[in-house]
Amino acid sequence: MSNPIIKISALNKTFTGKGVTYKALDDISLSINQGDIYGLIGFSGAGKSTLLRMINALETPDSGKIEIEGKDIVGLSDRKLRSVRKQIGMVFQEFNLLESKTVYDNVAIALRINRFDKKQIHGRVTDLLKFVGLEGKENSYPDELSGGQKQRVGIARALANHPKILLCDEATSALDPDTTEAILELLDRVNREYGITIIFVTHTIRVIQRLCNKVAILENGRLVENGDVLDVFSNPKSAIAKRFVESVIPSTIPSGIIRELKKYKGDYRLIRIFFHAENATDDVIWQINNRLNVHTNVMFASVSEFKGVVLSVITLQITGTQEDFDKTYEYIKSVGISFEEVAI
Repeated sequence: MSNPIIKISALNKTFTGKGVTYKALDDISLSINQGDIYGLIGFSGAGKSTLLRMINALETPDSGKIEIEGKDIVGLSDRKLRSVRKQIGMVFQEFNLLESKTVYDNVAIALRINRFDKKQIHGRVTDLLKFVGLEGKENSYPDELSGGQKQRVGIARALANHPKILLCDEATSALDPDTTEAILELLDRVNREYGITIIFVTHTIRVIQRLCNKVAILENGRLVENGDVLDVFSNPKSAIAKRFVESVIPSTIPSGIIRELKKYKGDYRLIRIFFHAENATDDVIWQINNRLNVHTNVMFASVSEFKGVVLSVITLQITGTQEDFDKTYEYIKSVGISFEEVAI
C-alpha cells in the first residue's frame, strides 16, 4: 500500500459568527495517496472548502493533525509553512487572476516571488502555456479571455512551482458543460503526465464521475463515506451518497411499472444489483434462472462509466418461494456482486 502524501487525523474546526457557533469539521480522518485524484463532495455548508483550506494551512484546526509527506503542518512557523506551500498549487472557482497583468505575468508571479532568473521563468512559463493550450496568448489580458481560457491560466499558474499537490476549489462551477469537460480533461493530463496528486472540491457528482478515482462525501462537517469511487457508487450506504449516486445512475423504477407490480398476485422480491464491468452480468442472471428454480424479470436498468470503468445497475423481479429467495441471495453474494432488496 502506498504511503499517504496527505494524512488527516481527527480534525475538528468550529466557527462562531453573529452569536452562533457551528462545527465546520467534526472528527475528520482521511488519507490521500500520491497520484490520487480525490474528490471532496457535499452540499453547501458540508465543510469541504474548509477542509481544503486546512490542507493549505489557510485555516488552523481546533484539534487534530494534517500531515503532508509525514510532516504535521499544524502549528508550523510561517517560514516552515512557506516551504510546505511551495509544494501545493491552488486553482480557484473565480480564477483569481490579476486583471492588470498579462497571461505571461500571471503565470510568472510565483516564480518571481521565489527569485527564479529570467531565463528560468521564460522557459517554465512558455512550457506551461503550451501544456494548457494557450500558446500565442502570452501578451493577452484576462478580460480578453473566455472563462475556460482564464481557468487554463489559473492551472498554469498553480503548476509553476512544480507542486506535488494541486487543490481545486469548485474549479469548474463557473464554466459551461463543454468547457468543464475540457478543463477536467486538462486536469486528468496534469495527474497522468506530472504525477501530481489532485484534491477537487465540488458539489457536482458528475465531476467525481468524470475525473476522480477516490471520493469523500461530507455532510454537516462529518465524513459520511469515502473510498474508491466505483466502490462507493456501487454500494452507497448513506442517504446522501444514495442521493448523489441516483443523480448519475438512475435506479428508480418507473411509476407505471410499480402500478403493474402492485397488481401482481405471485410471491416475488425486487432486488437491485450493481455490476462492475468485469462481472458477467448475463451469466449471473442466467444462473439464477436456470439453477435456482426462480423466474426473473428485468424491471429497470442503467449503465454509467467512471474513468473508463462501466457500472450497470439492474433491478430484477424474482418470483419464487422464500427458500428460493434465500438461495438467490446467497448465490449473488458468493460471486461477489453487491445488491439490495427494493421496497415499493
